[in-house]
Formats: sequence, structure tokens, C-alpha cells
Amino acid sequence: MMSMASTTASPFCPSPMLRGRKCTVRVQAGAAGADASDKSLEIMRKFSEQYARRSNTFFCSEKSVTAVVIKGLADHKDQLGAPLCPCRHYDDKAAEVAQGFWNCPCVPMRERKECHCMLFLTPDNDFAGQDQAITLEEIKDATSKI
Repeated sequence: MMSMASTTASPFCPSPMLRGRKCTVRVQAGAAGADASDKSLEIMRKFSEQYARRSNTFFCSEKSVTAVVIKGLADHKDQLGAPLCPCRHYDDKAAEVAQGFWNCPCVPMRERKECHCMLFLTPDNDFAGQDQAITLEEIKDATSKI
């Protein structure tokens, strides 16, 4: 099975070393041409909104980042049966799913509110927006070119 990476450009980057530069979020996709089903996309959208509210976190101010990450989670849910973090590379995705460490919300997010994907950002994060909601249409529009 061949792996592809999707990218989305953002006008900013969260890394202090890269402030002021364009930031690209890479999301590992599964098999070429495999897209999330609408059902999984909606499940992951609702999960993300609910988790943001429960954890007092917010989506990235650049909604395309949020959309790409949610789509990546939905792709993994369809392909692997679990929402494996889409922003990391795995030699064996099935083994990673079984371990559960990187299944969203991952252990760093649950324990320290650290989201590598920039999906769940604390209010004091420079890149946190004010939204804890995103529509299915926003996700589809932002990811239609990927």
C-alpha cells in the first residue's frame, strides 16, 4: 500500500524558530485515492467539536489546518478503524493503532494539552482561534483540492 502526504499552507507557523514564515501542515494519507467517507468525516467533526469544548481548547485560527487534520483523522478511521494522528509518520500504522498512544486525542494531548497537529489549541496559544466548531462544508471546501 502506497502512502501519500497531503499538505496545507498556513500564513504562519507555530514554531518559535519559524515565526513569520509560511507553515505547511503535512497529513499522512493512506492508500492513494482513499478518501474519508462522509459518515467518518461527520463523526470526527462532531468528536473534535465536543473534545474542544470539554478540554477548553480551540481550533486553529486558520480553519484549513483544522479541516485537513479532521479529514486525516476520518481517513484513518475508515482505513484503520481508529483516528490515528494524521500528522506523524508510522512504519506500521496498524501496530500504532493497537498501541493507542497516537489515537486522537493522543496521550500528549490528554496529559498536557499538547496537540502536534494544531487541532486543539489552548486559549493562550498564539495560533488559537475563537472557534470550537467547524461545518462539514468548511471541511470539504478546504480539503477538496487535496
